[in-house]
Amino acid sequence: MYVVTGATGALGHLVVEALLERVPAAEIRATGRRVEVLDDLAVRGVDVRRADYDDPASLAAAIEDATRVLFVSGNAVGARIAQHRAVVDALAAADVELVAYTSILDAQASDLVLAAEHAETERMLADAGLPTVLLRNGWYVENFTATVAADLEHGMVGASGNGRFDAATRADYAEVAAVALTGGAVPGDVLELGGPGFTRAELAAEIGRAAGREVTYTDLSVAGFTEALVSAGLPGDFAAVLADSDRGAAAGWLTAPHDDLARVLGRPATPWTGVVDVAVREVVAAV
Repeated sequence: MYVVTGATGALGHLVVEALLERVPAAEIRATGRRVEVLDDLAVRGVDVRRADYDDPASLAAAIEDATRVLFVSGNAVGARIAQHRAVVDALAAADVELVAYTSILDAQASDLVLAAEHAETERMLADAGLPTVLLRNGWYVENFTATVAADLEHGMVGASGNGRFDAATRADYAEVAAVALTGGAVPGDVLELGGPGFTRAELAAEIGRAAGREVTYTDLSVAGFTEALVSAGLPGDFAAVLADSDRGAAAGWLTAPHDDLARVLGRPATPWTGVVDVAVREVVAAV
């Protein structure tokens, strides 16, 4: 039984889709807090169960008889240690043969704010003696395409300098997870995952090329970028985390040191330029 936690999220759902291309639906269980959004998987024969990281009983029921589990990290930054502890305890009790955990690039060394909880979770998994594959994901290309409309209207701002984001599409990360679960990785593997990257200036130039107009990139201080994000309507804590991630990119923490993603996929990463170009065309067409 292949179990995917967090299947109600975009990444987890894509992992289930990728698993359906590899194993029978009867061997897949999709779990998450909002099981009503998993109806499309249930009608295809996937076992759907509720699993809430804040409810240990639901985790035990969701993971029972599991063989291989994708443990998708929670999204409640600042609360994930307790949540992840509950997941690790449930995994240990289930005696699974493989756990794949979605971490962050170079988690044990990185000084990104986002890395601390991932690093602690990696240690929890090791201390529990669980047979683990670490999927250390870089940024999603979709993190950037989500702001294309604002970039076209106002220009791009950030605080990453010449730092590179070795981003890949969410679908590519999902496919790596499915491959890892179905025999493409073994316990102890640490996969540093990302595609051929870009700087913010290169990204702004590509957005402008696709739109047929100039899009500038203005590099701010971390404090200045935080203020800009807050002015755009983001909560202060979230804005600070995003700005810190740009600082980390400038320091090299968001570059993948190996070609693990392409190696596991058996093909190059989906080109980021094509994804950006599609996003730009959609924005332009909607105006």
